[in-house]
Amino acid sequence: MTNEAVFTKDLQNKKLNVVRAFDAPIDLVWRAWTESEMLDQWWAPKPYRAETKEMDFREGGRWIYQMVGPEHTEHSSWCKEEFKTIVTPQKITNAVSFCNEDGVTDADLPVMNWEKNFTGEGERTTVNIDIYFDQLTDLEKIVGMGFQEGFTAGLSNLDDYLAAGFKLRKEMKTSNAPRVTTYLNFPGNTEEAFLFYKDVFRGEFTGKKLTRFSDIELPAEVQMKEEDKKLIIHAELTIMGGHVLMATDAPESMGFKLNTGNNMHINVEPESREETERLFNELSAGGKVSMPLADMFFGAYFAELTDKFGINWMLTYQNVNHD
Repeated sequence: MTNEAVFTKDLQNKKLNVVRAFDAPIDLVWRAWTESEMLDQWWAPKPYRAETKEMDFREGGRWIYQMVGPEHTEHSSWCKEEFKTIVTPQKITNAVSFCNEDGVTDADLPVMNWEKNFTGEGERTTVNIDIYFDQLTDLEKIVGMGFQEGFTAGLSNLDDYLAAGFKLRKEMKTSNAPRVTTYLNFPGNTEEAFLFYKDVFRGEFTGKKLTRFSDIELPAEVQMKEEDKKLIIHAELTIMGGHVLMATDAPESMGFKLNTGNNMHINVEPESREETERLFNELSAGGKVSMPLADMFFGAYFAELTDKFGINWMLTYQNVNHD
């Protein structure tokens, strides 16, 4: 099944319909449409990029951003989305308008009312968007401004972003034996840190060892600085007592914002889905779930959470005995 965007004009109802499928679970796609750090990475057609000034994702809140060119030249207009209805992770309705830097709507340009519906089936999500206009002339004006071409390019960017960004979580296992590892994130010095730990603990690189971004095939449209491709996408070091340290660099050029507190997780790999669910339910009680337990497109039954004591956990179940 194709992932190409399908655009349909409904002149009778003064509406544009856009349907696009993504090879990723609904929770990940929802985050990519609702978190400004992710939106900034894919929303704009190249060579432009989106730059958020304000994001308040709630009913009654708004997102204000502008398009920034390759030489940091700014688009003539800012844009604003005002959120009306939010049903996580299924539906968003919002009004979209052109505005100034302070969010004051430009009365000379059309206002669009969007309804976005998200439908997930396993590792695939479809986004169905209805865009309503007050007048047919408004619809034709937006189309004439290159909306279809620009939005198609942005949706393709999202495909690439999902493929690259969440690939950082992918791990390889040779058996279903349970284990606990420590997963670390670094701002660009994973290799230096792991060479240090290797010497201190007299450990050995195991599994995928030190794998760089340049060692894997990245989609051509991935927004990543060339100099960042030498960074580590996955490191695995076995230290004392057989304990495994894993890590990745989290480059800002891919939209990551690394802070003390989100740079370390205890990664638990249970031996069954049932045990994974038990651990998730008990660890998350009174805590905060950042990624709900779900079958991920990279082949794992996966969740991220912070427990009630502030400790970060990853739960990863991968059945290597495929039927």
